[in-house]
Amino acid sequence: MGWRKAIAAALVVVAVAVALGVVYRPDRAIRVATGVVAHNVCSEAFVSGFDPQTVFSETMDQAGLRRLRWGLKYHLDRSAQTVDTSWVGLFGSHAAFREGLGCVLVHGTKEPYLLRTDFAALKTPKTPPLLGEIAPPTVVEPTDPRLKAALDHAFEEPPSPPFRRTKAVVVVHDGRVIAERYADGVGVDTPLLGFSMTKSVINALLGILTVQGVVTPSFPAPIPEWRAASDPRREIEVEHLMRMTTGLALDETNSGFDPSDQMVYLHDDMAGFAVKAPLIAPPGTRWHYSSATTEILAKIIRDAVGGPEQTLAFAWRELFNPLGMRNVTLEFDGAGTLQGTTYMLASARDWARFGLLYLNDGVVGGRRILQDEWVDFSAAATLDTDYGAGFWTNRSEHEYARGRVRLGIPRDAFYASGNLGQRVLIIPSQHMVVVRLGDSVDPTGDIGGFGRLVKEVIAAVQ
Repeated sequence: MGWRKAIAAALVVVAVAVALGVVYRPDRAIRVATGVVAHNVCSEAFVSGFDPQTVFSETMDQAGLRRLRWGLKYHLDRSAQTVDTSWVGLFGSHAAFREGLGCVLVHGTKEPYLLRTDFAALKTPKTPPLLGEIAPPTVVEPTDPRLKAALDHAFEEPPSPPFRRTKAVVVVHDGRVIAERYADGVGVDTPLLGFSMTKSVINALLGILTVQGVVTPSFPAPIPEWRAASDPRREIEVEHLMRMTTGLALDETNSGFDPSDQMVYLHDDMAGFAVKAPLIAPPGTRWHYSSATTEILAKIIRDAVGGPEQTLAFAWRELFNPLGMRNVTLEFDGAGTLQGTTYMLASARDWARFGLLYLNDGVVGGRRILQDEWVDFSAAATLDTDYGAGFWTNRSEHEYARGRVRLGIPRDAFYASGNLGQRVLIIPSQHMVVVRLGDSVDPTGDIGGFGRLVKEVIAAVQ
């Protein structure tokens, strides 16, 4: 009888393993990994101009990818401007560069939506920027030895991993760059990946639409799939999407198994995938970080302005050109919706200009770009978290916010944040914006090092 029990136990183990494989689909998680690598290498090689092998090595140093490093390979074709990746020859991903649009993941044989746009005309403002020059053409070297020391510390590497890999730091005080530094191969015009700082740009585009009376946070989210009288998702408002309190089953865990990761790297129509998610909690009652909710906002922007080409024109006409942002690349998904969760590239100075919009309460050159009180709305904490509406915030009693204050980041500060320690920090009380871009694989994005930078810069200007 013992052998029968052993066989029964073995069958149970096999059944559980099969069931888990069906539910968690490790093949999809691995394809997320190859997608991350293909897209990042493509964007940073063809848009930023970085060495692809360096990008690949640094990307594979991330915690979620490190365990797959032994079997993950990439091939970059400079003539075709494509990047292909696979793991042990399987689970391949293919990214393609398109001039003016950066990179897009191509799934299967279907060609991604092609935006037909005159990029030169788009980026040529009809009137001078509302925000004047913030720095000369050359790098602004700090004249104060305390500022120089602060930048030295931001770029210095610890003796052992995790390394900082800081690419750029820009400090703006009273509307002018007072100190900046760049890593080798990076300059004042180099477009750098903002990752989830792109979500804060989505916030700005929504703020502009609110000024225009097209969309407001209190509107029910204009998603046709949710409008049925019996659909509980009809209660989701635009603000719920902005604050990630929709209650939708779109939690992000950065595991490769979660719907947000799979949306970004496995689907042509990212928002089309996200809007199908069911409700698991009443809107406004539960917070969980979710890139997918921001992508739904990108779809709302696209629909509000009239389509993909109109989205690009709207962003340049209403945001980038008025701010004098010149070295920006917005990437789109395969369906022609702005990839609003992760993939905007801009120079460090351009990111600083973006921060100045919020430092100046949404007003530039005497013109109100963002709705009155929009900045305070964006920086106000959501529920009991340290997340606002597209920004992280110190205006909260959450332990992380309090910890940042202890590091020296002022209480009134809020910031755009992206993977690997991308940050645009806005400090109204100090009339200051601090930008840090790089590739820190520290789980916190080297928040300790960033806090030291901010504390030392504030001490220097005071």
